[in-house]
Amino acid sequence: MKYMEFGIGNSWLFRTETELDDGTEFEEQGIVGPIKLQSIYIRIWVGSTVFLIDSKEGFKRMKKKRKELKLILGMVSK
Repeated sequence: MKYMEFGIGNSWLFRTETELDDGTEFEEQGIVGPIKLQSIYIRIWVGSTVFLIDSKEGFKRMKKKRKELKLILGMVSK
């Protein structure tokens, strides 16, 4: 899966995070294709609480161990 994101709080303003089948992942600056759109999401991370609004999975609220401040618009691709 690829997660292409735009927003504040990540390493770069535009980035692509790729998850491989073996569970490893890596980041690249910019938007890296090809893109086969699966869903679009908004992620808001305030402190240790993460709010996720996803076009495929709906609304989720999660707790994380680390504290961040992020506002991200993203796409999920195969």
